[in-house]
Amino acid sequence: MDRKNWASWKPFGIGERKPNNYLELWKAFRAVKGNRRYAWRILTQGTCDGCALGTKGMRDWTMDEIHLCNIRLRLLQLNTMPALDVGLLKDVSALPARSGELRGLGRLPYPMIRRQGEAGFARIGWEEALDLAVARLGGKVGVYLTSRGVPNENYFAAQKAVRAIGVNSIDNAARICHSPSTVALKQAIGAAATTCSYQDWIGSDLIVFIGSNPSNNQPVAMKYLYHAKKAGTQVAMVNTYREPGMERYWVPSNAESALFGTKITDHFFGVNIGGDIGFLNGVLKHLVENDWLDKAFIDMHTSGFEAVRESVAAQTWESLEALSGATREDMFALAKLLGEAKSAVLVWSMGITQHAYGEENVRAIVNLALARGFVGRDNCGLMPIRGHSGVQGGAEMGAYATGLPGGLPVTPENAAKFAELWGFEIPTTPGLTATDMVDAAHAGELDVLISSGGNFLEVLPDPGYCREALSRPGLRVHIDIVLSSQMLVPGAGDVLLLPAQTRYEMAGGVTETSTERRIIYSPEVEGPRIGEAWPEWKIFTELAARARPDLADLIRYPGGTAAIREDIERSVPFYEGISGLSAFGDNVQYGGRHLCPDGLFPTPDHRGRFSPVGLPELQRPDGSFLVATRRGKQFNSMVHERRDGFNGATRQAVLISSYDADRLGLADGAEVTLTSSTGSFTGNVLRAPLMPGNVQIHWPEGNVLLDKARRSPDARIPDYNAYATLDPS
Repeated sequence: MDRKNWASWKPFGIGERKPNNYLELWKAFRAVKGNRRYAWRILTQGTCDGCALGTKGMRDWTMDEIHLCNIRLRLLQLNTMPALDVGLLKDVSALPARSGELRGLGRLPYPMIRRQGEAGFARIGWEEALDLAVARLGGKVGVYLTSRGVPNENYFAAQKAVRAIGVNSIDNAARICHSPSTVALKQAIGAAATTCSYQDWIGSDLIVFIGSNPSNNQPVAMKYLYHAKKAGTQVAMVNTYREPGMERYWVPSNAESALFGTKITDHFFGVNIGGDIGFLNGVLKHLVENDWLDKAFIDMHTSGFEAVRESVAAQTWESLEALSGATREDMFALAKLLGEAKSAVLVWSMGITQHAYGEENVRAIVNLALARGFVGRDNCGLMPIRGHSGVQGGAEMGAYATGLPGGLPVTPENAAKFAELWGFEIPTTPGLTATDMVDAAHAGELDVLISSGGNFLEVLPDPGYCREALSRPGLRVHIDIVLSSQMLVPGAGDVLLLPAQTRYEMAGGVTETSTERRIIYSPEVEGPRIGEAWPEWKIFTELAARARPDLADLIRYPGGTAAIREDIERSVPFYEGISGLSAFGDNVQYGGRHLCPDGLFPTPDHRGRFSPVGLPELQRPDGSFLVATRRGKQFNSMVHERRDGFNGATRQAVLISSYDADRLGLADGAEVTLTSSTGSFTGNVLRAPLMPGNVQIHWPEGNVLLDKARRSPDARIPDYNAYATLDPS
């Protein structure tokens, strides 16, 4: 027991605002009625399909304790519920009004088709469905895969099949969340992944979270932070909103924390939405001016430092303060923490990446780590923490319009390498990214859109634009386990629904890659099976084999997922060992505990590269607010509760600082309208510990305010922030 870290003396935080984790257990127990034994086997025998922390059953490789988070509990219903009553789809005109209920109606059991002009869907066989799709694959095709529990085997087989058809236009959810991290890390350190392991949190002098809120998005991580705090680690947070779940947290499976809670954040640094570069460059400027640098590391293991030194020296404190919203003294405080720390881990997420200059945000973080030598050794690292279990492997398997397996860029030389390996020609130029596919569809330039999971209506800016885009291809194919609202958009041609298996249903088992680069085997779990659902790897390879019968033997995998893993190991050398994973708990961590060990970077000159980062020009119109979209009680766009247990915010809440609310005479609950250049959002005021001049609303409800044209230049990620005026309704 360590009282200095207790959040409250009230047993179990009675009366405090916080999620009720024990109620979540009861809700999960009720939700899986009729399939509770199967649900228990999924929990104890499967690798979690929630966030990207990775487990073997309910344990992991960081500590010998039970791991069971709310996200995984809420996903149990999707994995165990019975089949959908397909009679509901005969006429879908009333279903869009029930969009929040669609996922709970049951699993998709059979292939179904809605022909142009028809009111709903009718059941068809797999043979007819595949033949209909193949007949259209000669046109312009775009393929998108979500990270919804998608294993490496599905990603790899899908990208290989799409390239056999003759296009590189395959993309996945990694584009929408961490593609700026992929771009910036690859350029700076030669590897597009976290450089450390979760165990490096525990015992580190300092962990800095930048634009990241694991209390909502990776709840298991809070147990790591509990143990880190016990080991003396200090936690700092750089964010616009002082997230209550990061202030204090009750870890339900740990007796001390469950009883008295745990104080998490020791140091909070408030910044404007989009002001991270100003703040981080100011911190680096202080490191330089106070000689808090690891000069030996810089000299022996990096390049480009002098250019960065000159760049930050030329940036005035006034400009850094104006952009960041923080003071010079705030920047000094974090610089001092970093300068005095012998070890530190820098963690970031979509608060950093989902900007039009997301790559530059990440480069600014990398500069801090290189300046202090916090790479390649124990309790140090750069960690772009992932939100979904399948997303790290998505890009590494090559399910990327701009990348081939292993993260190699699409070039004639790399295409030739895989053509020789696989036995067929590979397109030599990048394909359409996810956002490019939507643009092409809207312009009438996309013949076929295949979406495996995902929902462009809910995850991309400007839902009206996305709806129009979805309506225009001659064929849409939706592969999923449940209904989604985008399936119901009537099309200019046919709409096919193809039922998919979950990872727990796939014969031969599958693998996922966690945030810490651990490739984990998840076996098939005994239980009920739904109708005629197929594994997604089989759907994609069968489509390609029928479209290119001359290549059928090179595309199909008669040996199942084990054969796919063998192909992955041949195609992605750093995934060595994946072919040997075959039993529960089997895993291999590529690169070992640390990438860039002892400062040896996988770049051509084996040095890490500093990058000068200029200040973005943010021209906020007078009287407007900076608006960011945030997550509440949800997983991706799946909203689990209408109210967030951490702060009491409803889905229509407009989070605003007390200063701004008082200045505008707005009481809590007052109805206000936010108006941007693209749309308007009406909600209710909720005072929150937020930086003045900034507002937050929930995603995806707030997507109506987002400008679809604002994307980062390299990664092509949408900007999930906006300028908006705020007026009483």
